[in-house]
Amino acid sequence: MTDAAPKVAKPHHAGHRERLRERARGGGLTHLPDYELLELFLFRSQPQGDVKPVAKALLARFGSLSAVLAASVEDLMTVRAEDSKGRMKGVGAETALDLTALHEVSRRVVREPAARRPVISSWTALVSYVRVALQHEPREQFRVLYLDKKNQLQHDEILNRGTVDHAPVYPREVVRRALEVSASAIILVHNHPSGDPTPSRADIQMTKQIVEAARSLGVEVHDHLIVGREGVSSFRQLGLM
Repeated sequence: MTDAAPKVAKPHHAGHRERLRERARGGGLTHLPDYELLELFLFRSQPQGDVKPVAKALLARFGSLSAVLAASVEDLMTVRAEDSKGRMKGVGAETALDLTALHEVSRRVVREPAARRPVISSWTALVSYVRVALQHEPREQFRVLYLDKKNQLQHDEILNRGTVDHAPVYPREVVRRALEVSASAIILVHNHPSGDPTPSRADIQMTKQIVEAARSLGVEVHDHLIVGREGVSSFRQLGLM
């Protein structure tokens, strides 16, 4: 009599994908922790193997789910983790593209309420939009929201990208572009990669210059918003304009 073939132990993650999908299909999406939501997306770009270590490594590297989605393709591809078999697994180009595409979907979804109604009457939607767009940007980015006569969002344009603490802005360029797109009003927006949205002296001075240049040509500056991980500051609410 020959000995029975030894049983091969199944990896601990065997069946995990289907179990997780079953929980999601059963209405449990809202109860899933962030790393399991990430796993659901990673299943598509990494059809085999254990992706839980990669999902957890992404959250550890960037600090939050929103920061993972806002990360650049290049930064995402630096993340690596050890799988259940002791092999190093990383975020490839396809996975990184999937995650950045999801961020773009999120940005467009939150933009819709701000674009459909007058910005002044949908301020909460506007703040949500600029936070998704800018709160995790690693370098300063200066944007201008151009509004029509009904104060509806007409264009959202990046006028400049800068360093970790400075994005040069030229008031004439801001106003010139407003005239080109026939905007009646504008909202200035930029981010502070440090996380603190408190306006600096340079921010206040630059805003005054843009307000004066715009006023001389009949363009109103409604506000200047500074976005940080800690929140959004409004110059108008702070009494700075």
